[in-house]
Amino acid sequence: MTDDPIRPTTPAGPDGPHQRPAPGGPARAAAPGTGAPGSSAPGSSAATGPSVAAGSPPSGAAPERAPRPAADSAAPTQAIILAGGQGSRLRPYTDDRPKPMVEIPGTGTPIIGHQLNWLATEGVTDAVVSCGHLAEVLEDWLASADLPLRVTTVVENEPLGRGGGLKYAAASLPDPDRPWYATNGDIWTRFSLREMAGFHHERDAAATLALARPRIPWGAVETDEFGHVLDFIEAPPSPYLINAGVYVFSADFTTLLPDRGDHERTTFPRLARERRLAGYALPHGAYWRAIDTAKDLTEAAKELATGGPADKG
Repeated sequence: MTDDPIRPTTPAGPDGPHQRPAPGGPARAAAPGTGAPGSSAPGSSAATGPSVAAGSPPSGAAPERAPRPAADSAAPTQAIILAGGQGSRLRPYTDDRPKPMVEIPGTGTPIIGHQLNWLATEGVTDAVVSCGHLAEVLEDWLASADLPLRVTTVVENEPLGRGGGLKYAAASLPDPDRPWYATNGDIWTRFSLREMAGFHHERDAAATLALARPRIPWGAVETDEFGHVLDFIEAPPSPYLINAGVYVFSADFTTLLPDRGDHERTTFPRLARERRLAGYALPHGAYWRAIDTAKDLTEAAKELATGGPADKG
């Protein structure tokens, strides 16, 4: 567990979250209102099926806490994990837990544990975890786990949409005037967030999306112009890049998010027209997988067994 003290309780306005320090665990902020719990991911493309880039999968080794970068560094030290998804396609694994609490076979660690370790290795010192479905299961694990960074939880008690949910979670970031990372809660990956942040900074972007090139889950057939079959290619890389569900956001991006609704239908298209939205292609050899189905868990376990995971976080 980090040795850093928990920040004092800081109440927001009457409609805002309230942080309550929890000894030995994360602080929690509860949203007003009633309704079915839910959270939202900043991008849905990453959770559409099995997707693997070249590289070895990470394992669950916990890193030492990284020091906070200098004030003029382009690399963020705060992040949001959107962890409220129901994970209906992962049943029965998600019958009693939210999707980020599903364990990667062979690691003994849930998805969110791998994510927090990775973020800490990349210099993140504070994370906000947005909970929804079976939030208490995730909160209990965070309260008892030996975490490598400070964690605050927020619960979205009424659906706000993907953009609204992201904006609500961002209100609990410790440094609102600094850039931040965000990741979907079902992504298992390793690549340099610092390099992605540098890419974002160099382009003066309001938002930068990580882009993955997944493998097509079917065998491909190569033909010539006359229709002769030339070759069979098993699970080739897709010719298209997809949203990998990992982001760098500038400090002012929060004000561009809707209070309710989908930022991918409003904020992102507007930023793209203004050339303020950047796309960072994951480097060759980087490992990336969206854990969306039981098959993804099976494939992740195979990659873990054959690839010799070199977890850097």
